[in-house]
Amino acid sequence: MRIARHLVDGQPALAVVTDQEIATLESDHTDLPSLLEACDGDLRAAVEAMPTGPTTPLDEASLLSPVGRPPTILAVGLNYRAHAAEGGREPPKVPIIFNKHHHCIIGPSEPIHLPAAAPDMVDYEGELAIVIGRAARAVSAADAADYIAGYTIMNDVSVRDWQRASPTMMMGKSWDTHGPCGPWMVTGDSIDPHNCRLVTEVSGEVRQDAKTDDLIFDCYEIVEHLSTAFTLEPGTVIATGTPEGVGAFWKPPAFLSAGDDVSITIEGIGTLTNPVIAEPV
Repeated sequence: MRIARHLVDGQPALAVVTDQEIATLESDHTDLPSLLEACDGDLRAAVEAMPTGPTTPLDEASLLSPVGRPPTILAVGLNYRAHAAEGGREPPKVPIIFNKHHHCIIGPSEPIHLPAAAPDMVDYEGELAIVIGRAARAVSAADAADYIAGYTIMNDVSVRDWQRASPTMMMGKSWDTHGPCGPWMVTGDSIDPHNCRLVTEVSGEVRQDAKTDDLIFDCYEIVEHLSTAFTLEPGTVIATGTPEGVGAFWKPPAFLSAGDDVSITIEGIGTLTNPVIAEPV
């Protein structure tokens, strides 16, 4: 099942994606966190019980970030073996965790801004992202799938000079528009998250091409690690890390420029595409 969010008469609404159409759900909930909270994580049953409105051709829909504004955005650094190696790093012994501010979230086709204050080292990072389905605390990896609503795509856009200037990564990872997410969420029963191909293209050039079986810490281990310390609320988004091929490690470095577009495709989910523009002033 694919759950999307789109504009209907200028207002956000949840929808089901079927083939090349999108059917609006007749629901008071306009984002996934509130719906997941209400259904206690039993998303498929809740959606199947909802009536749907008229369908719209998918290529005519105004898609938004499928989650809306999540309660928290967490991310894992250096979580692909080949990505750690391309940076000359040993694989971490425990997950490297950082936050992204929720104002970074945008949806498909919305522009990524090159910040006026730091336009020269803006990088892409194609990532598989987890969406938490119900409150998770002290959850084992063996049980983690029961707490995951589904998966989507995130571009963990990174301002490398700001990232490197601080001992923590948040300020380099949290600029407005630097968390494209979408194009929809697929439910956890629709995908094997640990056997997907991930391809990132910049203006048609393949920059990343990897399989999620190269993850150092898999999705379930990440949920176990995080929930050991704190509660993961419904709608929490967790970006699971990026594979090798980021612009910072190309020779010479291949950062984003105004006029580029970034497309990230994950097998079993779809393609997330965003243009790159100079920050409007």
